[in-house]
Amino acid sequence: MPEKPPQVQVTSVPRVQRGWRLFVFYSSALLLTGVVSLLFADLLWRTGWSASRTVLLVLFVILFLLAAVGCMHGVYGFFLRTFGDRCRITNLKNYLGQNIDGISTAVVFPIYNEDSVRVYEGLRATYESLVKTGHLDRFDFFILSDSTDPDKWIEEERRWFDLIRELDALGKIYYRRRLDNESRKSGNIRDFLSAWGRRYRYFMVCDADSIMRGETLVSLVKLMEVHPTTGLIQTVPAIVNAESLFGRTQQFANRLYAPVFIAGLNYWALDLGNYWGHNAIIRTEPFMQFCDLPQLPGQKPFGGQILSHDFVEAALMSRENWEVWFAYDLEGSYEETPQAMIENAQRERRWCQGNLQHSLVLFAKGLRGVSRLHLILGIFGYLAGPLWLAFLLTFNFIYTYQKHTGLSDITVQAFTPYLSALSGTAHALLIFLICMVVIMLPKFLALIDLANDWPRRREFGGLARATTSVVAETVFSTLHAPLLMLWHTRFVVTNILGISVGWATQKRSAEGTTWLFALQRHWGHTLIGLVWGALMWQFEPALFWWFTPVLAGMVLSIPLSVLTSRRRLGARARSAGLFLTPEEIKLPDELLSLRSNMKIHELTDDATPSRAHAGLAEVVLDPYVNAIHVSLLREKQLNPVYAEQFTKFGAGSDRVQKLGEKLLAEGPEKLSASERMLVMSDQRVLVWLHQQAWQRPGETLTPWWRAAILEYSRRD
Repeated sequence: MPEKPPQVQVTSVPRVQRGWRLFVFYSSALLLTGVVSLLFADLLWRTGWSASRTVLLVLFVILFLLAAVGCMHGVYGFFLRTFGDRCRITNLKNYLGQNIDGISTAVVFPIYNEDSVRVYEGLRATYESLVKTGHLDRFDFFILSDSTDPDKWIEEERRWFDLIRELDALGKIYYRRRLDNESRKSGNIRDFLSAWGRRYRYFMVCDADSIMRGETLVSLVKLMEVHPTTGLIQTVPAIVNAESLFGRTQQFANRLYAPVFIAGLNYWALDLGNYWGHNAIIRTEPFMQFCDLPQLPGQKPFGGQILSHDFVEAALMSRENWEVWFAYDLEGSYEETPQAMIENAQRERRWCQGNLQHSLVLFAKGLRGVSRLHLILGIFGYLAGPLWLAFLLTFNFIYTYQKHTGLSDITVQAFTPYLSALSGTAHALLIFLICMVVIMLPKFLALIDLANDWPRRREFGGLARATTSVVAETVFSTLHAPLLMLWHTRFVVTNILGISVGWATQKRSAEGTTWLFALQRHWGHTLIGLVWGALMWQFEPALFWWFTPVLAGMVLSIPLSVLTSRRRLGARARSAGLFLTPEEIKLPDELLSLRSNMKIHELTDDATPSRAHAGLAEVVLDPYVNAIHVSLLREKQLNPVYAEQFTKFGAGSDRVQKLGEKLLAEGPEKLSASERMLVMSDQRVLVWLHQQAWQRPGETLTPWWRAAILEYSRRD
């Protein structure tokens, strides 16, 4: 029977307690913002009020409030980790002894033109870890491909079959590729649920780079079973396998700071948490019933398909009284991160558009207030960049105008008697120091939290090395922040101008950024820093030194981007004991399996570049690959959902037969990309092509096919 949502909220957390925590948390942030904003307003009043100062004050209040909210996450998270938190999902009920016999869970890996070797080895590590728990029969694994590259498509199928043969996992690991890529990742999962969802009580969403410990998967299912009103549990993935200097700093920051921050987030979110799109377990029935995303009104980039679907899906789940939790203290959840600043910014570009779309979702009927808070924080995560830039430019304008007019720096006394004795510079320095304390306090508390936990301290290489790493990470973050400011400003402006982002594969390898590529991407940042700095130096050298941290990140953007992308510098930092993480001190079995198998592939896989359309040649000429591909196509056509897609896509029509004849006679270059994909989607034509390619006389085939047949024969 389909699972029904609870008609009345039956929560593990009393509503009064949730409301009280929410009130205390945000009151703290507002109170801190109010006090410091009054100090800043007092400073502006002393120098003579104007319309531009009103703009500056408004910008300061918004930016400081965001910083204060972040600071409160660190403060409250630190106290919860120090004194304990009774209101976390892993502590609400005893779940370890829960029986999960008869409970079915799907573990899904949506992929899009990814490195199939990395995807399958991550799946293998998760699968083998699950075998050790003795609960493998409760789980099935699915590769959900949206790949549009024919070569990737064929490689995915071939490696899938090799994997199930090596693991003896036929009937446990499935591969499916849909023909229509509508709605991207969310559409891919929705398409899977339409065909398979009713078979599984839960499904676990993983990313292409996700790895999950088997015990963690089992624990998540047990948690769902003992909390029947819970619809989604989000783990906090640890970033692992970083090799570049940039990747290692991000990995270290994630592992050291995240436990404190997420504990603080859970303090006020509780059972109205959020969803980050992967490494989370979801109750299938309510998700299918309530989380089908609508198309937003208007044109792209704000209208149309919702890119950041995860926040919205969590909000829709909460709207229907299903609980959403962070299992922030559950270990064994891993992911990887981009290894260079530019690749990281490319990922941020897509997230920026998706989060800005949430401005239209904010006013959706029936959403919970906490869900709206999650959406607002996500939106301002990207608006903070342009707001900061506007603050700096407004300050420059006020300072320039003040000097140009020759007006006095201090015109009246401060409101507060204690500040009247301070000069304008001392007053500004006081506010600056308060801002720095607010920004840096969470990092300091994270170090204290580490110092209080001796076993965990050793996992970071000791307190001294961890402290040195925090200092180094802070220096890098200071240089990186102005670049993020400029990037986010450009992202927001281009979205406002109606420029939408494409759907590109995320680059995660540590190949390193070339100097030419860095120049192409950072010349604007460097030019802005040089011109801005030169103008300030010419006008007021004292002001220049105040802006040095901001300008340095811009001016040094090219060497910073190149050098931090290098594996060699990342390895040196590790040998020096910098940016160490628990997974590096003691490598988990799952990551050890992944690493060893990836090295085997590096040694055994053919490193020579494949010829153009190699996947098409392989599926036509190789009887093994052809049989795998055709059998998967035939199996899909037995499902009414996929059969409808095949008809819509055009597979099975007479036109495909003519395209197949053209393919043999003229070669793949004479077919468009969509035509080649159409041929590869028709099992009848592929069987015919395999026979004809080997039976026809060579002179009747195009030279491309003759060369492909010769290359295949030599390989065998």
